[in-house]
Amino acid sequence: MIYIQNYLIIGALLFSIGLAVAVTKRNAILVLMGIELMLNAVNINLIAFSQYDPNRLQGQMFALFVMVIAAAEITVALAIILKIYDYFKNIDLESTSELKK
Repeated sequence: MIYIQNYLIIGALLFSIGLAVAVTKRNAILVLMGIELMLNAVNINLIAFSQYDPNRLQGQMFALFVMVIAAAEITVALAIILKIYDYFKNIDLESTSELKK
């Protein structure tokens, strides 16, 4: 039998990796990938904790809600990154810190 501690350890490792990627990388695509890793770690924890819910629906529904929000977030973020690439010709976050008209 797999205990909840295993899921929490995997969630913590994924969140730590995602946070490290989001903080250390300068590429906008890699930062988005780090944020997605963090959201997936949260989903693993939500599903793991929903096993202790009597009807086991609240954690799973909240995880589904997080997935829908993450999909919308990545769509908008990729559209913004494409516009930034059209303007600056790169997606380095350091060089795009000055947005001018």
